[in-house]
Amino acid sequence: MPLKQLFDLSGKVALVTGGSRGLGLQIAEALGEYGASVVLTARKAHELEAAAAHLRAQGMTVHVLPGDLSALETIDAAVEQLLAQVGHIDILVNNAGATWGAPTAEHPLDAWQKVMNVNVNGAFVLTQSVLRRSMLPRGWGRIINVASVAGLRGNDPRMVPTLAYNTSKGALVNFTRALAAEFAAQGITVNSICPGYFPTRMTRGTLAYGEAAILEHTPMRRLGGDEDLKGVALLLASDAGAYITGQNIAVDGGMTAV
Repeated sequence: MPLKQLFDLSGKVALVTGGSRGLGLQIAEALGEYGASVVLTARKAHELEAAAAHLRAQGMTVHVLPGDLSALETIDAAVEQLLAQVGHIDILVNNAGATWGAPTAEHPLDAWQKVMNVNVNGAFVLTQSVLRRSMLPRGWGRIINVASVAGLRGNDPRMVPTLAYNTSKGALVNFTRALAAEFAAQGITVNSICPGYFPTRMTRGTLAYGEAAILEHTPMRRLGGDEDLKGVALLLASDAGAYITGQNIAVDGGMTAV
């Protein structure tokens, strides 16, 4: 098979949560460029429409689905609604996330629950729904979880503690392994991307005071850029990555290597 064909996503439908900006939009750009029809979902309809316009200007087929991933009881109906429009979901990118910074002894319980609800519970309920309704009946699927280097290591004591975020991303790392093993024989691969520090709205506060310390511990001495997740996302979403499953791939400029 020609190598270009292995990466071709024509005829595939990719659902990207938190796809209206940041890393989710970066991944959506990559999948759409290689032929996938892209569905973006996020809480804010106006941001979704702006992102969709950005992708359509590049010739991509885009649908939007406003919704709150933390409202777990709405997810099944949203998936049903989407499938009625697009027919099937071949690629699921669990990218939506929340964070909270606070010393652990002072961490509010409601903030802990918010982070867990989006980062873990929402990813579980959505993945379960997509598996049941599309991937398992069709015998093919690609699930890409956007975890974090925060799920692979502890927190630098010079930074604001983010116990809930670290815990949730650690959960997503093992969610990836367990899910991959369960469905490996059914045509479905499950992997995660673990980004280091990228300039996004979520990281703005951290970078404002901690960028120097972060760069000091990043061998490449730079933050992640606009193109840095695209290659690995395309690999994991396509037939080029068909024999890769259960892996948590750090995209961090070497941070976790030292």
